[in-house]
Amino acid sequence: MRTGIRSGPPRTGPPPAPADARTPTGTKARAAAKAPRSLARLAPVLVLGQMCSLQLGAAVAKSLYGRVDPLVVAGMRLGFAAVLLALLVRPRLASYSRAQWLGGCALGLVFAGNNLTFFLALDRLPLGVAATVELVGPLLLAVALSRRPAHLAAGLLGLGGVLLLGAPGGELPLAGLGFGLAAAGCRTAYVLLSKRVGRLFPDFGGLSLALLAGACVLVPLAAVHSGGQVRADPGVLLPGCAVALLSSLVPYALDMTVLRRIDSRTFGVLLALTPALGALVGLVFLGEPIGAREGVAIALVVVAAGWSARGQREEGRAELKNADD
Repeated sequence: MRTGIRSGPPRTGPPPAPADARTPTGTKARAAAKAPRSLARLAPVLVLGQMCSLQLGAAVAKSLYGRVDPLVVAGMRLGFAAVLLALLVRPRLASYSRAQWLGGCALGLVFAGNNLTFFLALDRLPLGVAATVELVGPLLLAVALSRRPAHLAAGLLGLGGVLLLGAPGGELPLAGLGFGLAAAGCRTAYVLLSKRVGRLFPDFGGLSLALLAGACVLVPLAAVHSGGQVRADPGVLLPGCAVALLSSLVPYALDMTVLRRIDSRTFGVLLALTPALGALVGLVFLGEPIGAREGVAIALVVVAAGWSARGQREEGRAELKNADD
């Protein structure tokens, strides 16, 4: 009698392996290595958007210096940004843990310091030069986090560019360079803390908390020191809001998005074009020409960051090759 079941010869080999076991180990490693790389493909585009927005905002800010002090512009930038993002995000401050509060407030202090020192440097330096000096912080951070001698050489080349800006015989004020280097230090701390805050918060609540904390420090200082300037010329409030959007909200949100996907060293490298963009924006919108010495210094910093970026790509290819093996 037929049962509908076709019998065959007995199976002599070992039982078939599960699907996971049949997958080659190299394929698994390759897939794991490619996953974060695919997430980071948009990072250069996002960082380019951040740089363009930041430099345009700096140009708008500097155009206000004839009407209000840099401290007032810094206070408006941070204050408006904090209020606007809080209205958009509505952070649940009461639900945050101690670690979240500490991380957000620490980043807020860095925001206040970076805003103040960069705008004080911008009052004394052309936009392209100020952007160049500020880039040294992330560039040196990228070198410090690297294990390749080429990256050390790139960092020294970038440092040489900054030293050229402040060398004897130059026309740049030392006070402006000093504020620029202070901004570079704050920028380095910003890269590290922004990455940490991005991990502590699943959304932009951490960024909102940080902006509120920074505004609580900088806005009262600006109000006490130069609040009368705003009362005498309330027309500065609208461009001040534009500075907040261009220089804080858009760049900080893009930065935190990028730093959730790439490491701090790569982020520092991707900022390589900041000095060139700053010089271009300063020339077009502010009429700030760049002299020969400043042009060479900016080129050195851009080449140094680009050199480091090339090493980063080589490291990525080596890691992917090891995963394949």
